[in-house]
Amino acid sequence: MPTESNAAASPVGDEYEVEVGPVAHGGHCVARTDEGRVLFVRHALPGERVVARVTEGDADARFLRADAVEILDASKDRVEAPCPYAGPGRCGGCDWQHAKPGAQRRLKGEVVAEQLQRLAGLTPEGAGWDGTVVPAPGDKLPAGEVPAWRTRVQYAIDAEGRAGLRRHRSHDVEPVDHCMIAAPGVDELGVERREWPGIATVEAIAATGSADRQVVLTPRPGGRLPLVELDKPVSVLRIEERDGGVHRVHGRDFVRERADGRTYRVGAGGFWQVHPQAPQMLVDAVMQGLLPRKGDTALDLYCGVGLFAGAIAERVGDTGAVLGIESGKRAAEDAAHNLREMPRVRIEHGKVDQVLPRTRITDTNLIVLDPPRAGAGRRTVAHLATLGARRIAYVACDPAALARDLAYFEEGGYRPRTLRVFDLFPMTHHVECVAILEPVAKGR
Repeated sequence: MPTESNAAASPVGDEYEVEVGPVAHGGHCVARTDEGRVLFVRHALPGERVVARVTEGDADARFLRADAVEILDASKDRVEAPCPYAGPGRCGGCDWQHAKPGAQRRLKGEVVAEQLQRLAGLTPEGAGWDGTVVPAPGDKLPAGEVPAWRTRVQYAIDAEGRAGLRRHRSHDVEPVDHCMIAAPGVDELGVERREWPGIATVEAIAATGSADRQVVLTPRPGGRLPLVELDKPVSVLRIEERDGGVHRVHGRDFVRERADGRTYRVGAGGFWQVHPQAPQMLVDAVMQGLLPRKGDTALDLYCGVGLFAGAIAERVGDTGAVLGIESGKRAAEDAAHNLREMPRVRIEHGKVDQVLPRTRITDTNLIVLDPPRAGAGRRTVAHLATLGARRIAYVACDPAALARDLAYFEEGGYRPRTLRVFDLFPMTHHVECVAILEPVAKGR
């Protein structure tokens, strides 16, 4: 029963003693009150008995969000959070600081399996997945240790000019003097060790393919740009209040990254995987799944700065052809620059669902798509299924979007041959998936 009970009042702040159920997508677990009310509980683990304090929800809401503020019966997978800023009401950047690393991967695997079953009707076996979530080399650390992997960190600045990170589902800032998951190159900049008067956010970027370092500043309305003196040489960019555009203050307006033997220019706002080993791991998984042949034609959709387009182009040779489509103007320009020595590659700027029909392409051998978190959607998937691709590689950062799109591909005659799941966001609930699809054999 709640410690405070008033049916008409907001339930925020009410506390319930509950048995914690299974993990759910989003970095929390499911529990039910004695009255049957559903709670999404952060900072808990399956099987625990906890006191859950409601943090969000209306009196008549179908479910409430809550934090586990007292652990009455702990799971064997629980550890003391290594980060001093983790915990109820604190930094929202990490979801699983309180779980052993192996348990984090197991929980993520359970989420992927649940989403596949619920949204696509697929078992792990039906998706060609062995159920494992693979860590990056070097990330398999003992309990209580945290891999420093995040090469891009966006700090929020509080009213006193202190750098911090947002609290969960909040605009409130948790000031920090060190983020444990920040890559060494980010930590070396010393963003947390100085004050930022008049600034709303500071994004710190530490390239792993070069020594390039960059900060992107967003001033508060009417705020003046401070003189930036950090602990390492750094380029500075500014987000303009007027148009939201990114403008160079000094230094390069891009960083240089490397993967698959090539250097990629990544401009401000351009997408590049945050884990330093993710680009190569994902290229390897996609190429091993697609098995490009000399002379193949291929599509790279949502191509970013050209990572997969470049890898495919190397393998299809001079007689092959690759078309990349990217909606971000700067990213498309970077992709064209990065692959300028490959005449067999063409980059088109625009939204996939608008540009692809205009190309009048009716067939291709291979497709790779790496859509944003919302997924590709029914319309785009239906179009892709008509192109007769021998294999399709789907790179997904959200298992729910992946599962929905796999169901659409099933309607179009494609099923996953293999699925691989990578833990490229340790301490958080996020995973990266690579599904390889093939046409369903007739009569199957």
